[in-house]
This record gives sequence, C-alpha cells and structure tokens, in this order.
Amino acid sequence: MFMGIAIAPIVALIAGILILFIPRLLNYIVALYLIIIGVLGLVGRYMPGVTI
Repeated sequence: MFMGIAIAPIVALIAGILILFIPRLLNYIVALYLIIIGVLGLVGRYMPGVTI
C-alpha cells in the first residue's frame, strides 16, 4: 500500500506562516502558486495515469 503525503496542505501551511510573518511575500507566494498549479495542470493532462 502506498502512503503518500498530500502536498497542497503542506504548501498552504508554509505559505500561510510566511505571509503571517512577512506580509510583503504575499504577491510572490500567490504568483508562484498559480504558476506551479498551471504547469502541473498542463503536464498532468499529457501524462496518462497522473491526476492532480
């Protein structure tokens, strides 16, 4: 049985903590998140068996 760790909650937690302590990072964190989700969405579409 494969026991994986969900990435999205961990990324959200880290981003929330960083934004709490360094509010100026909000723009960069949101932009980076959107870019990563977009790339994963495009790559996952062309790889059979991979779902996001």
